[in-house]
Amino acid sequence: MTVHFPSLSQDQASAVRRQRSNVVRLAVAQALAGANSTVVYATGAVVGDMLAPSKALATLPVSVFVVGMALCTLPAGAVADRHGRRVAFLLGAGSGVLAGLIAFLAVLHASFWLFCAATLFGGAYAAVVLSFRFAAADCAPPERRARALSAVMAGGVFAGVIGPQLTTHTMDLWVPLFAATYVGQAAVAALSAIILAGVDLPPPTAADLSAGRPLGIIARQPRFILAVICGVVSYLLMNFLMTAAPLAMKFCGLSQESANLGLQWHVIAMYAPSFWTGRLIARFGASTIVAVGLALIAASSAVGLLGVDVAHFWATLILLGVGWNLGFIGASAMVLECHRPEERARVQSFNDFVVFGTMAIGSFLSGGLLSSFGWSAVLTLSFAPLLLAAVALTGFTYQAAKHVG
Repeated sequence: MTVHFPSLSQDQASAVRRQRSNVVRLAVAQALAGANSTVVYATGAVVGDMLAPSKALATLPVSVFVVGMALCTLPAGAVADRHGRRVAFLLGAGSGVLAGLIAFLAVLHASFWLFCAATLFGGAYAAVVLSFRFAAADCAPPERRARALSAVMAGGVFAGVIGPQLTTHTMDLWVPLFAATYVGQAAVAALSAIILAGVDLPPPTAADLSAGRPLGIIARQPRFILAVICGVVSYLLMNFLMTAAPLAMKFCGLSQESANLGLQWHVIAMYAPSFWTGRLIARFGASTIVAVGLALIAASSAVGLLGVDVAHFWATLILLGVGWNLGFIGASAMVLECHRPEERARVQSFNDFVVFGTMAIGSFLSGGLLSSFGWSAVLTLSFAPLLLAAVALTGFTYQAAKHVG
């Protein structure tokens, strides 16, 4: 059936169809790639605990995953800036395939350091995937950018089902544990590459490569600084608590199946609000939505401190997921307000570099804190960065209101 756009010219109608196709493909790829990340979070600390020379290093593979994200955001942005986003997307999907295959070899040979290498490639894949949201926003008109961004993030709802179910149904299919899971992870990344090959985004022009303000000027904007702080805190705490939660559940005598299901609901909670987040941002403003997200993250830590049974862990993870969605998408929408079209790849990749570089620190800390001081200490420490973000958000809002007045 042919879709008609009576009020548009043929070229405009073609552009609208291309935009919609891009958003759909990016949303599907987001779901598949999110499943890869979920597998790492569901199994990384558990496999690390099995293979690591010291129990304090149990969460190191997940931390290396985050380091891979931080290390590859700027190179991925540079590739997208020079060769186009589709090339960067396909390179990222290739890294996802390698991550699964190397992890399979690592568990087969009981090699902790090879497993860390696998999660490093997984992090490189995740770094590219996080630019999907900006790619969707870039090909939408300004008034619909927040909605396009959140529509792609909504694809992660399916990641919340695919990843944990892949883990649950394959983890003991072969010996050793999780061997089949990582083969499945590689297959999912390969399928993502096929879908991304059809993304139709215009390549950068010579003018795009030479134009734009210096990054230092852009990064000194108060709005950009606030966006980075809120993005850092939202993602830092989500990763900080999610990394430790499966291992904490194990320490509390809860089953791996319970941890997998808890992560499934967590990932669904991370992405399900995306169906409405864009509209909420358009109606109430990014700052308000970020504030609500930070409050929900605080509530998740408070609930976790009330007990250590399955219900408390699941409630903590669900609240954490919703809070992350509002905080991170709201912060991403702020970033879109801070750059011109020709500056987008550099500014967006720099934002993600700062977010994931800081997040890596929290990921490294979570394993040692959990092993040395317990789950309650991990939860309690999360309130410190929340306070920082709240102060920054309040200060910016006050200054903006004062300026308007």
